[in-house]
Amino acid sequence: MGWLLPRLFAGVFAVVMGALVGLLIGGIMQRPATGAALGAAAGALVYGFVDAWRAHRFMEWLRAQNEGPAPRDGGFWGEVGYRVERSVRLLERRVESENERLDQFLSAIEASPNGVLMLDGNDQIEWCNSVAADHFGLDPQRDRRQRITNLVRAPAFVAYLQAGAFGEAITFGGPGSRGTISVLVRPYGDGMKLVLSQDITERERNDAMRRDFVANVSHEIRTPLTVLSGFIETMVNLPLTDVERRRVLELMSQQTTRMQTLVGDLLTLAQLEGSPRPAADRWVPLQKIFGQVNADAEALSAGRHTLSLASVEGVQVAGAENELLSAVANLVNNAVRYTPAGGKVCVDWTTRADGAGELEVRDSGIGIEREHIPRLTERFYRVDGSRSRDTGGTGLGLSIVKHVAQRHGGELEIDSEMGKGSRFRIIFPAARVRTAESAPDSRRTLDKIDAS
Repeated sequence: MGWLLPRLFAGVFAVVMGALVGLLIGGIMQRPATGAALGAAAGALVYGFVDAWRAHRFMEWLRAQNEGPAPRDGGFWGEVGYRVERSVRLLERRVESENERLDQFLSAIEASPNGVLMLDGNDQIEWCNSVAADHFGLDPQRDRRQRITNLVRAPAFVAYLQAGAFGEAITFGGPGSRGTISVLVRPYGDGMKLVLSQDITERERNDAMRRDFVANVSHEIRTPLTVLSGFIETMVNLPLTDVERRRVLELMSQQTTRMQTLVGDLLTLAQLEGSPRPAADRWVPLQKIFGQVNADAEALSAGRHTLSLASVEGVQVAGAENELLSAVANLVNNAVRYTPAGGKVCVDWTTRADGAGELEVRDSGIGIEREHIPRLTERFYRVDGSRSRDTGGTGLGLSIVKHVAQRHGGELEIDSEMGKGSRFRIIFPAARVRTAESAPDSRRTLDKIDAS
């Protein structure tokens, strides 16, 4: 009410001043009463005009959407303009603050590794983050206000959305065969829906690999156990000659060795996957590893192959000696197993111009068809299962080699051609290779072809 008395006073003052002026003019014209009345009316009119002008300025400010400050008039309209402007500015600050909070909230959702999509009551897209857009094949800007079922036509998703039973998540293939998407819908607000999506392609692949791994291990162990059980039953129930008994015991020993090798490879893989990466300051002489590998390869070849290993005097690789030995031994042993008698197995070392090291195992064996090469490092993958079992392989060797190479910052490369042999190369980064002493890069033949 602070504005009311000044406003009444100003109005009365204008009327009184007008009446006084009119009285003076009317006295001159010898009509004082008429002059006073006309003067009072004129004063009221002037006051009304000024008041209307101030109201007009205030309305123009409102129509201009409050651009600039409110008119700084005195009295009633000045008070109204001040209070309205203050309320508007407070509201603007609140809206700005809420917008900032909303932007922060949407930024947090945008950073989520999962897809978030908001639908209104008509299943039209209100907003989605970039992950959801990728999962559903949407454009976050162009597809707003579009009905989701017009854009995502996966039958499982459409049926799930229309059924309205959102207790469990569903899975379906992403657009363009980009894997498998898991979707969960949560209703909120007035008929609105929050669609949460997750790419589970890798998880399903890992689950499938885990199931296959368990199945393969069970099969690999069950086969020799079945053989051992049969031999034991034979020895218990049947009278065997000394020759037959020795033959049975020899076969039992072979199956036991096979199981021991399988368990050893499984433990090696578990250790590789569960242990820290090898230190880059522990240097292993490559010549020592080549010497051990050569002894094992000679025993396995039994003189049936030419084994040739490069001289690597002074060459050192930073890492774990037992892992490096396992990787090289697996490559060389595989080369011996899959190379017919009279063939060649060569192990080379090359220091590249950029300082990286290349360890190559090359054979003149039967070779591998090109379509099998990308899968060779999968656990228990065999090009020919029966042939692999005949050679004593477990199907884990190349998987171990790949893990060792990756743990030492390198990679495994495979080239092969049917009937012309195979080449396996482990590439070590320059930071893990050094030469302690310069040595000639000569080759030496460690075994000769058996004349027989």
